[in-house]
Amino acid sequence: MIKVENLEFSYTKKPFIKDINFEVKKGEIFGFLGPSGAGKSTLQKILTGLITNYSGSAIVNHTESKNHDDRFYENIGLDFEFPSLYEKLTARQNLKFFGSLYNKKLRDTEELFHKVGLGYDMDKKVFEYSKGMKSRLNFIKALLHDPDILFLDEPTSGLDPSNSRDMKNIILEEKHKGKTIILTTHNMNDAAELCDRVAFIVDGRVKALDTPHNLIMSKGATKLKYSYYDKKEIIRQCPLNKTVEDSKLLDLIQQNKLLSIHSSEPTLNDIFIEVTGRGLQ
Repeated sequence: MIKVENLEFSYTKKPFIKDINFEVKKGEIFGFLGPSGAGKSTLQKILTGLITNYSGSAIVNHTESKNHDDRFYENIGLDFEFPSLYEKLTARQNLKFFGSLYNKKLRDTEELFHKVGLGYDMDKKVFEYSKGMKSRLNFIKALLHDPDILFLDEPTSGLDPSNSRDMKNIILEEKHKGKTIILTTHNMNDAAELCDRVAFIVDGRVKALDTPHNLIMSKGATKLKYSYYDKKEIIRQCPLNKTVEDSKLLDLIQQNKLLSIHSSEPTLNDIFIEVTGRGLQ
């Protein structure tokens, strides 16, 4: 659904995005992960046709992005981090207006409202909505015309745990319907849970690209942490694949003297810092 080759772009004479290459398959959730200013939003703007003066190729749904026409937007849905809504209209009126911009058959708006917990607030004016409510409304606006590709920018930002869980469930439902989803996020937990593959983007370049599981397994060894009592509680650890070499651990198991034992896998955030040398802030 998306194929990017040798993509480069610059706001000035200095390159900002350089040598970007990747593909996204139909039905895949693909994540862009990186700190602020890394180039994630710029890359998303290129793929959605908002920036056209790039070099290289960015083919989205069989169309070179910079050569798109109005039909291009019939099959993509956009949910940017900052909602684009008409505050003096009701939520229902907003969806009616934005729906009128498409030639496709629209999804059932009331069903969408209920999916995100806004079923009893659809006739409220948007200026009465909280930040989280606006975020959920902006999200279903992207689903309204049933697009083939969804571009989601921080879709769970500002949501409480319950609404965040509902939002992630809907994203997974869309994936199971065959939708292709581009997810831009700072939230490593969301990325690890939702994404089939992720790209670490730093300083306008892709530093790593793989499944979250493969990145974790290839870059970090799982450790076994255990504790026991010897005048005081002592905590030790060893690599999971070398437990048989840890004589102390074996003795404690044999004597039934372990206080606690658990495995400690690296997180996606740990791997990001290891690969890029930077955090996400």
